[in-house]
Amino acid sequence: MSEVLVLVDHVDGEIKKVTSELLTAARRIGEPSAVVVGEPGTADKVIGDLAAAGAAKVYAAESEEASRFLVTPQVDVLADLVRRISPVAVLVPASVDGKEIGGRLAVRLGSGLLSGVVDLDGDCVGSHSLFGGTYDAKAKVATGTPVITVLPGAIEAEAADGAAAEVAVEVPVQDVAKAARITGRQPVEAGDRPELIEASIVVSGGRGVGSAESFEVVEKLADSLGAAVGASRAAVDSGFYPHQFQVGQTGKTVSPQLYVALGISGAIQHRAGMQTSKTIVAVNKDPEAPIFEIADYGVVGDLFEVAPQLTAEITERLG
Repeated sequence: MSEVLVLVDHVDGEIKKVTSELLTAARRIGEPSAVVVGEPGTADKVIGDLAAAGAAKVYAAESEEASRFLVTPQVDVLADLVRRISPVAVLVPASVDGKEIGGRLAVRLGSGLLSGVVDLDGDCVGSHSLFGGTYDAKAKVATGTPVITVLPGAIEAEAADGAAAEVAVEVPVQDVAKAARITGRQPVEAGDRPELIEASIVVSGGRGVGSAESFEVVEKLADSLGAAVGASRAAVDSGFYPHQFQVGQTGKTVSPQLYVALGISGAIQHRAGMQTSKTIVAVNKDPEAPIFEIADYGVVGDLFEVAPQLTAEITERLG
């Protein structure tokens, strides 16, 4: 069975959930091989998790320089592996870095690129959800080795036993004149809540929340559910909540098991970032709000009456 390369998204010795999702997708089209790019010792920290996620092989591309340059080492390593082993495809997370890695890799290889797919079948046909879920499309790469970026949370991760046989590969020496060097790192302060992209439950607030102070009603509901907090672009632009929590076309894309939208009208820009959520619950005073078109459950009412009642009921039931 031919290999499928999966770029591992990892932080501080742990793999991101999207990596397990990519390995699940990879098993549909071939033998999943994880590619770990990082400092020496990185692969040893994550190899157990990769085995549990079904990786048959782990390519460890480690060097002191690997984490000091922006995206270029990943592109170089993947391009070299593609030329050596001729995989069925290369799967990359559709994160900020992943989208750039995928684009650069496709250009480097002269291959076709599928960007931001929400599903992948056994024939390497990618599914896309377009214009806020208004259209569904399918596409397949016709030239070269397919490079596919997959939206985090779009594919359900399935556990599988993998051999995770480690293979050391070299990280090409960087041309400093052509690569962007990372000069510093600032950890995101997310508090005790789950990371937005990784969360299985997300509670988001929109313009209807009214103010930064009133966003507390969103946070309380989120905390009762053990959820992450999100915000629409309108809420962020109004200064109600920090930009790092924006969900939408120009923010983050999420696909949790449950998405609760409070005071969000559901403009196409926002829908593009959450339309693949498994269950969507919307609360809005306007019965004609577009969010109700994609909601599984809708409540026409004042969020400041509905959300506190919901929070109290959840707190009582969960004890």
